[in-house]
Amino acid sequence: MNHFLRNSPFLLLGLVLLSSCQSLPNNPPPTVKAVELDRYTGLWHEVARLPVFFQDEDERATAEYSLNDNGTIALVNTAIAPDGSTRSVTGHAVPVPGSENTRLEVTIDNFFAKIFGSSPDFGNYWIFKLESDYSVALVGSPNRKTLWLLAREPQIPDEQLRQYIDYASQLGFDTDKLILNNRPL
Repeated sequence: MNHFLRNSPFLLLGLVLLSSCQSLPNNPPPTVKAVELDRYTGLWHEVARLPVFFQDEDERATAEYSLNDNGTIALVNTAIAPDGSTRSVTGHAVPVPGSENTRLEVTIDNFFAKIFGSSPDFGNYWIFKLESDYSVALVGSPNRKTLWLLAREPQIPDEQLRQYIDYASQLGFDTDKLILNNRPL
């Protein structure tokens, strides 16, 4: 993807405007029951994801979350190109009231997001599946257009990978389009 298009503030503006116009879909996928934010924070590696316009197919990514004193989460998402070069964005996440921290409203820190707002009140980052030891998480949007399989390590066992992909498919995500980091499907 063209580097200019990936980093264009006009694309970010479009994303912000589109996300603010969304409504909660009918029959959204269920989330886990509750999330302990202090256990959820830390470094996560992207194991698999659906394609997104802001990340090339051959890039890997990490997400680092840290808990703020006010109960919000600071985030740093880093895309890693095959040549090792990186680019990062920062932002914050606010738990949706009444969701037991299973749904978050994530905002990327940029000029346009601060002017136009971010996601709807139902959140744009939902936690659908989470290992009891907080080692693997399946997260995405309620409209099923974004999905990430995250883990504390860069890879997970093949059987566990298959279980998470199967679960995502049961939730209605188009898992045929998944991009897997460092392994075939």
